[in-house]
Amino acid sequence: MKRILSFFLFLLIACCTVYSVNSKFVVVIDAGHGGKDTGATRGIYKEKNINLSVALALGQLIEKNYKDVKVVYTRKTDVFIDLDRRADIANMAKANLFISIHTNSTAAKRTAVSGADTYILGLARSEENLEVAKRENSVILLEDNYTTKYEGFDPNSPESSIIFEFMTNKFMEQSLHFASFVQADFQSVANRADRGVRQAGFLVLRKTSAPSVLIELGFINNQSEASFLSSKAGQQSMASAIYSGFKKYKRDFDKKQGKLVVEPKDKDEFSYDTSDNKKPDVKEAVAATVEVPVVPAKAVKSESKTDKSNPESNSKSTGNQIEYRVQFLISPKKLPANSSAFKGLSPVTYYKEGNSYKYTYGSATDMNEIVKIQRQVRAKFKDAFILKFKNGERVK
Repeated sequence: MKRILSFFLFLLIACCTVYSVNSKFVVVIDAGHGGKDTGATRGIYKEKNINLSVALALGQLIEKNYKDVKVVYTRKTDVFIDLDRRADIANMAKANLFISIHTNSTAAKRTAVSGADTYILGLARSEENLEVAKRENSVILLEDNYTTKYEGFDPNSPESSIIFEFMTNKFMEQSLHFASFVQADFQSVANRADRGVRQAGFLVLRKTSAPSVLIELGFINNQSEASFLSSKAGQQSMASAIYSGFKKYKRDFDKKQGKLVVEPKDKDEFSYDTSDNKKPDVKEAVAATVEVPVVPAKAVKSESKTDKSNPESNSKSTGNQIEYRVQFLISPKKLPANSSAFKGLSPVTYYKEGNSYKYTYGSATDMNEIVKIQRQVRAKFKDAFILKFKNGERVK
C-alpha cells in the first residue's frame, strides 16, 4: 500500500512540475469602454474605437511572436463590459499581466496638450491625475446596482478616492517595472511625448490580482493627436510601442523564473482590421501618418540610408538644398528590399529614429513635384506624408 501511495504521490508531483514548466504566461488586454459607453468623444473621434483597435493590434503582435504567451481579451468587439467584470476576466485567467488601454481628454473642447502616460494603482498626487481617475471610474454609473457592487464607491467624490492611500498593492513594483518600459518606448518607438508614469485610484486596477497598468494613449481633444490615434498607422505605432515594452518585461520575467530567454523574431506585418465588430483578417503594413511635433522645430539627427540591397537609390544628393521625401512606412526592424510591406514601391530609402526604421519614397527639391509623388504613394498608403531633409538629416 505504501508503495502504491508513493507511486501516486510521485505522479502528482511530476504532473504539477510539468504543468508549472509548460504553463503559459497570461496577458489580459483590456480595451477600455465599449458599447453604450463611448468614453471620451470629440467630433468623429470615439475613444472606444481607438482603444479596441490598439488592443487588437497589440494582442496580435504578442500572439504572432510568443508561443509561450496566452492572450486574453476583455472584449474583441464593440460591447459594454462592467468594470468589475474586466477584473474578473483577468483574475479567472490567472493573469500574469493586465493592460488596460484608454484615450485621454481634458475638460476643454480643444487642447494643445499631447503625449501618452501610463498609470499604476495608487493615490492621485495631483488634481490632474485625480480627474483622469474620476473620469475612467465614472463608467460604473452605467452599471446596474453599482453602489452595491462597488461598496458605496462614488466616482465623483474625492473622499472615495482616499481609500487608495490605505491600500497596499503587492504588485506595485512589477506594475511600475512594466509601466517604465512602456513609457520609454512610447518615445523611442512611437515618437510620442513622454508624460511619465503616474499613480491614481482606478477601480479596474484595484480589483485585478496581477501586475497591472492603465495606459492613456493620447488626447482625443487634441486635433492632431486624435487624427493620429484614429488612423491605422497611429494605432499600429502605439501597439508596437506597448509591445516593445512587453518584450522587455517578459524577458526579465523569464530570467527571474530561471527560463532560457530567447528573443522572438518579430514578424514584419500586421494582419488585422481595426474596424468594430470584425476579427483580425486583413493584412496591413505598419504605415506612417501625420506626426504631432513633440520638440521645438530643429534638425533631427537620424541615420538616413538607401537600402544597399537595392540596385539604385531614389534619394538625390542636394547639398545644402532642402530635399523632400514621402514617408509611408514605420517598422520596428529593418525590412528587406523586396518586402511585400512596400506594396511594390521601389527603390525606397529609410532613416532610423530611436528603434524604428522609417521608410520613404521619392525625392524632390520642388514642392509641386513631391506632391505629385505623394499622390502616387497615397494610392497604396493613404496616410503617406511629406518630410523635409537637409544635408541628409530630417528637419522637423
